[in-house]
Amino acid sequence: QVQLVESGGGLVQPGGSLRLSCAASGSTANINVMGWYRQAPGKERELVATITTGGNAHYAESAKGRFTVSRDNAKNTVFLQMNILKPEDTAVYFCYALKWVGAIDYWGQGTQVTVSS
Repeated sequence: QVQLVESGGGLVQPGGSLRLSCAASGSTANINVMGWYRQAPGKERELVATITTGGNAHYAESAKGRFTVSRDNAKNTVFLQMNILKPEDTAVYFCYALKWVGAIDYWGQGTQVTVSS
């Protein structure tokens, strides 16, 4: 099993920044992809950004140009730097990890991000 623990959420004003972190523990060998999804009230969970072990990043259109995903493979940690935050970015942000072998995915408990003045 893999445990994912997020940190860094909170309340920020529009235009502000936040940095989310997620640390993986447990059976972390062969985690190929890590990243972030989010779920706003009344909406489905959606992709924000993912990154492979090799550093290939993929972003949702809404995140391009404002968010940056990065990863420390040695520490099994993934980060999400969020800039120029908007009220529509308000959501619970979930950390995600995927092992290609067996197509096994793992989820964190989520961290709340609220963008409001």
